[in-house]
Order: sequence, then C-alpha cells, then structure tokens
Amino acid sequence: MPVDEKLEPILAEVLSRNAGEEEFHQAVREVLESLGRVVAKHPDYADDALIERICEPERQIIFRVPWVDDQGRVQINRGFRVQFNSALGPYKGGIRFHPSVNLGIIKFLGFEQIFKNALTGMPIGGGKGGSDFNPRGRSDGEIMRFCQSFMTELHRHLGEYTDVPAGDIGVGGREIGYMFGQYKRLTNRYEAGVLTGKGLVYGGSQARREATGYGAVYFVESMLARRGEGLEGRKAVVSGSGNVAIYTIEKLQQLGGVVIACSDSNGYVVDEAGIDLELLKDVKEVRRGRIADYAALRGASARYIEGGCVWDVPCEVAMPSATQNELTGKNARTLVANGVVVVGEGANMPSTPDAVRIFQSANVLFAPGKAANAGGVATSALEMQQNASRDSWSFEQTEARLAAIMRGIHDRCAETAEEYGAPGDYVLGANIAGFVRVAEAMRAFGVV
Repeated sequence: MPVDEKLEPILAEVLSRNAGEEEFHQAVREVLESLGRVVAKHPDYADDALIERICEPERQIIFRVPWVDDQGRVQINRGFRVQFNSALGPYKGGIRFHPSVNLGIIKFLGFEQIFKNALTGMPIGGGKGGSDFNPRGRSDGEIMRFCQSFMTELHRHLGEYTDVPAGDIGVGGREIGYMFGQYKRLTNRYEAGVLTGKGLVYGGSQARREATGYGAVYFVESMLARRGEGLEGRKAVVSGSGNVAIYTIEKLQQLGGVVIACSDSNGYVVDEAGIDLELLKDVKEVRRGRIADYAALRGASARYIEGGCVWDVPCEVAMPSATQNELTGKNARTLVANGVVVVGEGANMPSTPDAVRIFQSANVLFAPGKAANAGGVATSALEMQQNASRDSWSFEQTEARLAAIMRGIHDRCAETAEEYGAPGDYVLGANIAGFVRVAEAMRAFGVV
C-alpha cells in the first residue's frame, strides 16, 4: 500500500533525519501507509505536526557501559533508552541485550511500542532500551556486573511514573533481578513498580512469563473464531525457542494445536509427534542449551536441520516468535503454497513487508506483532497495578485478565478495519486504532 501523498513529506523527513536506520524506516512506513484513510476522514489529524511529533522520540539516551569480565579485563558496551511517547502514561517497553542492538533497532521497537501499548487500553506510553552486550556464554557474575553498570547510568531516567522497563531478548528474570537490585541500592527506595518481569518473591506477577506467547495465541484464536474456525488439530510451526516461543507452544497445545517445529539461530527441529514441551523447557530454561540438544535428547521422532529455515515445514498455523524480519517474501510464498491458514506475530515486526503483502493477497489471516504480541506489556501493566495496590493476584485471575485484554485488542482492530473500509486487514486496524488513541491524548495536551 503506498503512502498517501499528504503523508509523503513526513516519511521523507523521517528517512532524512534518521539516515541508515532501516528497521525504524520500515516501522514508520508501515504505520503511515495506514494513516491516509484517517487523514481523509479526519483532516484535523494532519494539523499541528501531530503525526511528525509521533514519529520523533521525546528523548533518546545513549551511554557507555563499562564492566569487568571474569579475567579482570575491562569491557565496554553501549546502552540505549529511547523514551518515545508518554501521551498515555509512563514510557513502557523492554530492554534487549543482543549484539545486533543499535539506535535504529531501539527506535523501531520503541515506535512499535507506542501503538502496541495504546491498543491494550492500559495507561502506558511507549519506549524501549537495550545494549549491544551479548549474554550468551557469559557467567552469572559477568552478567551481574554488566547489569549493575547498565543500571548505574539508566536509573536516573526511570521511575514508576516516568519510565518502566521490562525484559526482551537476552533479558529474563535473572537480568531483571540484578537490575532491580542495583536500582534499589542506588535510590534507597523499594519502588517495585519501576521494573516489570520481576520474580514472584519480590513483586512480580503471575502469568507474566507466559503472557506474550499466551496472548499471541489468544489473538490467533479470536481471528479464527471470527471465521467460525478453531485451533483444534491444526499443525503449527513456531520460530524461536526462547520465552515467547515456549509459551506460544504451550498455549497452542492447550487449545488443541499440534506444534511440530521450532528453531534457534543455528537451525530448527521437526518433531512429527509434537514438540515435547517439558523437554524443551528443560533444554532452554534450565540447561540454557541449543535446539540441537532437544533433538539429541528427544530421540527418533525429532529431526534437527542445521542452518535450515523453519518456514519450509508445512503447517496451517505459523507463529514467528524470534526476531525482526525473520520471515521473508520467499518464506511467505512457501507457507502459502503449503496451506498456511493463519500467521500470528509473536516477535516484533518478524515479517518483511513483502511477506505481509503475500499473506494478505492470499487471504491468509495475518496478526501484526503490535497487536498479537501485546499480551506481554499488558501483563506488565497488570504487574504495575498489583505493585501500586500492594496486592498479588492468582495465576488464574491474571490469565483471565490477559485473555480478556487480547480479545478486546482483536475486536478493536477488526472493528477499526471495518470502519475504515478494509475488513479483515488487521495491520490497518491495529495501526489506526493505536494511532487515534495516542493522537487524541496528544491533542488534548497542546503542542508539547
């Protein structure tokens, strides 16, 4: 879909001002492609540089992170926090530790987070952070020292009413614990609501670990239900084998799906008997191993393909849950030829624009990440709510709230797409519904 001519100068300015940040360009272009219909129906949204302001972060923080490895050598990494938009509440978004992290990656993630958070209906703004630090192969002591150094700088920009980070790729419960401990030490405050994804013993929420994966499946279930269909007996493929992938697999299995393949950065495994979830959890969460280890331990039913593409495996349900732009146009054509029915993005922007167009033109149900994977941040907001009230909810209570939020996001996207003349286009529905909520708040504040 081309960008409306009224919005082309805005896109050109974004591309010029943020040179070389390809992922950020891609994220902005996708949203602006949807907004032509909004501006046509409500021309006042083009006033006061409102769209331009949404595309420009409120604050971008880059800092040095020095730390000492186990050999006593000083290492240097770069830290980032992009506080993108606080119109709806404090900045909210994860921290990613991965060698690929740079400013453009963090800005794309933060921009997506604005609309994702708006779709939840919760009072949270959009932000994102991270570092080019690679936790793989590092000892617990090295990771602790890195996290403490990272938080020593970042803490001055955080607060439960200012900016509330969570985890992302490379940042799980261990890393959140180290960062929260350093924040507590530096501030002399037990400000539980300043970080989410915490351990249950110090203010975390039940179902937070499961929330992103579970939420993505609830969204896919709602899409199929709108067609009078379900997940029972459908073969599914999930990319990745980290937190999001594991709990996507778990909820798919609970709802009757048969997950036959998952992956990591080295290759993928096909298990025609269905992925053994407990074994996968043991390999990835306890041993911190690779997907090849799963295949070796599983035995005859599992095949490991090194360096292959998991999207070559025929399935009806595809859940890209690893990283950005992992599913290409070529992969999409393969999936369509093999009979895929629905694609739900568990990761952030895992499908390239070509892939999205191929799915939509083939009438494949497509759930964009900013809607489908919003369960994680929604449950983070529920964690903040529990922290603020000094309360703790049961797993069942929290999951029920998560399910209701995800079904509400689905309905909001579907109804918005119909309102703007594109029934079934969840990309357009998600972009417009998120944009309108943020834009209304920004207009109420004036030019700030």
